[in-house]
Amino acid sequence: MNYHDHFAGAAKPVEVCIVGTGGFGRSFLAQSLHVPLMETRIAVDIDVDTAAAALRSVGLDDVAECRNRDEASAAWNSGRPIAAGDLHHVVHLPFDVLVEATGHPEAGAGHAQLAIAAGKHVALVSKEVDSVVGPGLAKMAAGNGRVVTPVDGDQPSLLIGLVTWAEILGFEIICAGKSSEYDFVFDPATETLTSNGISVPAPGFAGHFELGGRDVAELVAARSAAASKLPQRAVPDLCELAVVSHSINVSPDRPELHCPIARISEVPTFFSTRTDGGLLNGERRMDVFHCLRLPGEVSFAGGVFIVVRCEDEVSWELLAGKGHVMSRNGTTAMIYLPRHLLGLEAATSVLEAAVNGRSSGAREPQPRFDLIAIADADLDAGTILTAVGHHHAIKDISSALVPARPLESEQPAPFYLVANRRLVRPVKAGSAVRLGDVTAEDSRLLELRRRQDAHFFPSTGQARVSLRAV
Repeated sequence: MNYHDHFAGAAKPVEVCIVGTGGFGRSFLAQSLHVPLMETRIAVDIDVDTAAAALRSVGLDDVAECRNRDEASAAWNSGRPIAAGDLHHVVHLPFDVLVEATGHPEAGAGHAQLAIAAGKHVALVSKEVDSVVGPGLAKMAAGNGRVVTPVDGDQPSLLIGLVTWAEILGFEIICAGKSSEYDFVFDPATETLTSNGISVPAPGFAGHFELGGRDVAELVAARSAAASKLPQRAVPDLCELAVVSHSINVSPDRPELHCPIARISEVPTFFSTRTDGGLLNGERRMDVFHCLRLPGEVSFAGGVFIVVRCEDEVSWELLAGKGHVMSRNGTTAMIYLPRHLLGLEAATSVLEAAVNGRSSGAREPQPRFDLIAIADADLDAGTILTAVGHHHAIKDISSALVPARPLESEQPAPFYLVANRRLVRPVKAGSAVRLGDVTAEDSRLLELRRRQDAHFFPSTGQARVSLRAV
């Protein structure tokens, strides 16, 4: 594709407002200075000082710190960069796209709804919001002649692009997925495994480093046991695949995924069907792997992949000779993008929305799978399910992917709907956290989810609703 031609319809630079200036948001701000078709001079964060510091950190001067609509309007008219601590203070300005990158479920949902009502496109970086109400927000935006889109630079949009590219070309997809954010690096000299800055002893791991002729399931179990002191399931990984499922028809092979520790060369073998010697019970599955490598070896860099059926033996023999990654028995191959560049490449999705009026996801996303919360220990009534850190982890809570269904009091609730909520009754270890287990009636996210459910699941007795921004 020639991207200059693809975005040739831009009559003027696309005006953008970024909400959330953390790692993704700041990288977006920094790169936006170099994108000829885009201008980002509005930043919103938890307070004016934080937003202003982000703008100044990427080299913008004369930043206007705006605490109301009038100040923002004056700053806009004077051409100054604008910092605000509240989206309400700037949403009236004539920008085209809101980039929502807070990662906060409740705040993010409110920002998206407010922007849609104001006639803006929304680039929804916050997967926490997208996993719960993404299809509903997209339907709401469509009713306003706008789009809600995932963003290139994050794995969901990149994987959707890779899968749909493969489908256009007629490939048979066995699995679609991503590597986890942090590699597992094995150092034979010290017999340690290191991931995300944490090193643990791994005596004997060298005996599990190569696949050879071993049974895949046995090797996966052995590596997992040897790395038991390192986290092997991350909620964001499952969350991102829930977002992918809104746009493409893929399913988890099991609710918690397989998440094997695998060498790059092993991926098409591991993520083949059982009949081909892999882990999967069927085709069109989605999963995650932890990239296992030696120090100094190339990383998968949190990239995305598909495993496809090798239909024509002669063609794939040719490709194998050129270095393409094949399965052990040659029946499948991996096609992959070993990158995700965060905000540095998000502009393509922003331009796709503003210039071409299209999402980087499906034209009409559907709720297919929910990310739910599972108690790993007995939890008492009164416990606050506080989500903390970069991965928004909740103590004693893991996650799983289950088919989406309308919310009911005694049904499992979405992970990011119960995050930061107080339990009103105890939850036993191994049980899903249900909607009735938490106090959530004041939740904007819950309100939007109920509207989404009523639209996509009208047979539940709820009247089908018109999803409009209000």
